[in-house]
Amino acid sequence: MSKAFVKEVEADEDELEAPPLPTGTKNYITPAGYRRLKDELVQLLNVERPEVVRTVSWAASNGDRSENGDYIYGKKRLREIDRRIRFLTKRLDSAEVVDPAVRARSGEGTDQIFFGATVRYANARGEEHEITIVGIDEVDPARGHVSWISPIAKALLKAREGDTVQLRTPAGVETLDVLEVRYR
Repeated sequence: MSKAFVKEVEADEDELEAPPLPTGTKNYITPAGYRRLKDELVQLLNVERPEVVRTVSWAASNGDRSENGDYIYGKKRLREIDRRIRFLTKRLDSAEVVDPAVRARSGEGTDQIFFGATVRYANARGEEHEITIVGIDEVDPARGHVSWISPIAKALLKAREGDTVQLRTPAGVETLDVLEVRYR
């Protein structure tokens, strides 16, 4: 079948890169997370995109583009970069930077769990875990960074050291004891 009759639609990958924010909520982010996203945007705009544009321009000047791998790959990579630039720009524009260090310096409410807190807790089996509550663009389960809209964070928010909270999971309700709250 001719390509003229087949429309290949690329999925909008902006939605695939990070979960959308719940309606009516703000895009909270730590200063380190904001800096990381900003650095990535600058890298894409000032380094990667100009290099790819040069490669595509050179490849296009070579003539036949239909079998030119540099041209085809370059155009695809350029679309990926532009998509990521749009995504980062939207996220940074909607970001509300919250510095957890301000709470630590003030000493006010440092035993209560808010955005940016590092929490050590134990479950009913006595297993201890440590998580840091961060923005949705900063999630890294391997490092214990969970989103402030995740079920575990929602269960822990506003609790204090020594409190017991209930976490609803697909396996049932789990009881968690808050052992320590820190702000870095």
